[in-house]
Amino acid sequence: MKENRSVLLGMSGGTDSSVAALLLQDAGYEVTGVTFRFYEKDGSTEYLDDARDLCRRLGIPHLVSDQRETFRTTIIDYFIREYMAGHTPVPCTLCNNYLKWPLLRQLADERGIYHLATGHYVRKRMMDGHWHITTGADADKDQSFFLWGLPQDIMQRMLLPMGGLTKTEVRRIAEERGFLKAATKKDSIGVCFCPMDYRSFLRKEVPAEAIQKGKFFDEKGHFIAWHEGYPFYTIGQRRGLGIDLNRAVFVKEIIPSENKVVLGDLQSLEKTEMRLKDWNIINPALLLGQDDVIVKIRYRKQANRCTVTLQPDNTLHVQLHEPLTAIASGQAAAFYRDDVVLGGGIII
Repeated sequence: MKENRSVLLGMSGGTDSSVAALLLQDAGYEVTGVTFRFYEKDGSTEYLDDARDLCRRLGIPHLVSDQRETFRTTIIDYFIREYMAGHTPVPCTLCNNYLKWPLLRQLADERGIYHLATGHYVRKRMMDGHWHITTGADADKDQSFFLWGLPQDIMQRMLLPMGGLTKTEVRRIAEERGFLKAATKKDSIGVCFCPMDYRSFLRKEVPAEAIQKGKFFDEKGHFIAWHEGYPFYTIGQRRGLGIDLNRAVFVKEIIPSENKVVLGDLQSLEKTEMRLKDWNIINPALLLGQDDVIVKIRYRKQANRCTVTLQPDNTLHVQLHEPLTAIASGQAAAFYRDDVVLGGGIII
């Protein structure tokens, strides 16, 4: 598609996408807002009204795309399957890379709109002929960890008006422009369809007999105590085990076929390598075989140096330069050099 000054902006009705609309319009773009209906807790559609009202005030078109069925099959069902397999799912990563941004592109293509935008706190940079996502200016809000899987044709068309701003600055812009509701909205926390407790969500979604009480064991196979059901635990978990051994223990292994959870001390969780599937590498020359690559397996916190190699079975082998704890199947791993995202994949 030939580049033009039109942009399709994903609008959730929240602070970030609302201010993104203001900034894009200020920059001279012809903005069209679209709100995806992915999941509506208790049937609430207030977010649709908020997005529609902001577009009306700005004098820009507003579209609604009902993707609830697609979201259910692509994200929610996957989320449930992963926990029932004893894995740690990454729904926000999958949603961004395989649903939200591709849907934006599809709708934009149908309408002859070139640019794609959201309220993500990230930036982008061209390096050696490849577009890369880079971290946002606000370290506390940076969302680059979730976007390692985007293809070049999407990144080329991305506009990221929030990347150079902090959340404090964004709220101030909304307030100064008279959008007081947007300025004071609370940030969303966790996974949109179960923001607080995934356990209660699973109980509602799976048959009662699918989650049964089972046994905690130590690393030598000795019985420790009863647990509430293996899907309720994740690798590295310490809190919420419901036991008191007068020493810190962590979930080391989950064995779904036996409804068994193995506990160990923190050191026993340390690993010096991992493998990835479903990976995306933006520029192999910058990543493979290099010894100054950083890998993250959490949205925040951990950042470890590693060396990445491609294996004959088309998985990525990640050799860690220092041991890393709580590596779990199903998690995402994202590769960085400084502030640049080099790629990522799913841990197996």
